[in-house]
Amino acid sequence: MRWTRAVVSAATLSILLTGCGAGPSDRPGVAVERPVAAGGVKPETNAPAPPPQAEPPKTDLAWRDCTAPTLDGLGLGPAPAGLVLECAEFSTPIDSGGAVLGTFRAGAMRARLPQTPLDVAPLVLTSGVDRPSTATLAGLAIGQGSAMLTARPIVAVDRRGLGASQPIDCLPPEVRRALADNAQFGTGAAQSDRDPAVAMTSLSQNATIACRDFLQPYEGAFDAPHAADDIEQLRKQWQVDHLMLLGSGNGAKVALSYARRYGDHLTRLVLDSPVPVNTDTVTRTEQRVKGAEAALSAFAQHCTGLGCALGVDPRAAVTDLVGRASSGGLGDISASALTTALASYLGDPRADQPDRTAELADALAAAIKGDRPRLVALMRRQAEATGTDGQFVNGCTDTQQQPTPNQAKDLGETWGGKYPVFGRTAALGMLGCVAWPTADVPPLPDKLDLPVLILGAAADPVVGTGGQASVSGALGAAGARHATVTWQGFGHPAFSHSGCAQTAILEYLKEAKLPADGTVCPA
Repeated sequence: MRWTRAVVSAATLSILLTGCGAGPSDRPGVAVERPVAAGGVKPETNAPAPPPQAEPPKTDLAWRDCTAPTLDGLGLGPAPAGLVLECAEFSTPIDSGGAVLGTFRAGAMRARLPQTPLDVAPLVLTSGVDRPSTATLAGLAIGQGSAMLTARPIVAVDRRGLGASQPIDCLPPEVRRALADNAQFGTGAAQSDRDPAVAMTSLSQNATIACRDFLQPYEGAFDAPHAADDIEQLRKQWQVDHLMLLGSGNGAKVALSYARRYGDHLTRLVLDSPVPVNTDTVTRTEQRVKGAEAALSAFAQHCTGLGCALGVDPRAAVTDLVGRASSGGLGDISASALTTALASYLGDPRADQPDRTAELADALAAAIKGDRPRLVALMRRQAEATGTDGQFVNGCTDTQQQPTPNQAKDLGETWGGKYPVFGRTAALGMLGCVAWPTADVPPLPDKLDLPVLILGAAADPVVGTGGQASVSGALGAAGARHATVTWQGFGHPAFSHSGCAQTAILEYLKEAKLPADGTVCPA
């Protein structure tokens, strides 16, 4: 059932630029000597006994093959030989505490190969609100993720309103489009048209009223803790005592909420490119912008090495194109929609980097010459993955400590100089959630007797690189042993691009053994 109005009333960069090869790197990790941070680990020569293994499901979901429609819908092409994607749904309480009665339909997808054992515990994946978890899993599955899938199935659980879960359709079309465009083309109010910050504030108010009215009395049930409750419901459906959980990007926030609420049922925890914790919106946004600028620079160098369609200086060509969009030179393509699609594409979980680089370069080069259809199609595909009403609701619900309109306007000027491609639009875009009521910050685990593996990329256009340090600190405060592994490439999440990162995950899942803290995976 679809939820509709009718139903519910720098140095690092130089390292990564040298190693952009075809597909994910399978070169082994390199242990880097460095002081052990608070809560960090040395190689585990005398490590404590590992936590218990997770169990295979006793009562599984009613899986059905969905390989072709999933890959076709995501524009991923035909399935690699032997890949099987299976979809299923399960019911989950809207509020596990009973404050709101009723159930919600959660969507899940399982990826496996013919040789994948089904009598072992699956790895549960959540990418939170960044893009549907099922799309993240599909991106891994069509790449060189066979080592992970050979060892055990992976089950992705979509967050509420995203992907295969019960959709949300709450934004009026004109408001949805204007928010995506940062009100560049006006909203019909003269004052708003002169001041984009005022226009975005007004749009946020309209969007908030529309979605909260539409969702009531469920409007408070879309935060990370509720997403963790859905994963707990899956555990109960499976009738098992323990889960293995991988949270990437915003999904790390969901995974940490699960660890806080249901830590006794968690036996492995991997956090890949985690969103920063205990930080305000401005700090998180600037970290993401830095990551996007670094990823664009890496793309540009890779593009040059391939002799791509953007010529001798791809970065300058992209910067000029964004400038043209800002001044209305690309017709109805706004600067905000263009930069959002760029960051999303650079952070796509697909690992076919040469093909992706050529596809993006060809679309941008054609648009520079006035031929826009390829770019428009690329932008539409990315918007469908990252710009749905469900992402608006979940993203705003997860947002704390938002900037004022004047602060966002001032930051637009500052960031426009520091971060010439992504800075200005990102600053103004923070106002999309400014009218949404600020929720309490979900508490982090206060005690976690579990080794945790933390991954990241040197240039991450989805969350930036600040998350590893903040999450490491929070885990250290909770008493959890942990280790970090950094892939020296660009993209998101790290595990879908790096065979080295996948090897670290597999070894950890097997015996809960952590690698040396500070391990580096070459690009």
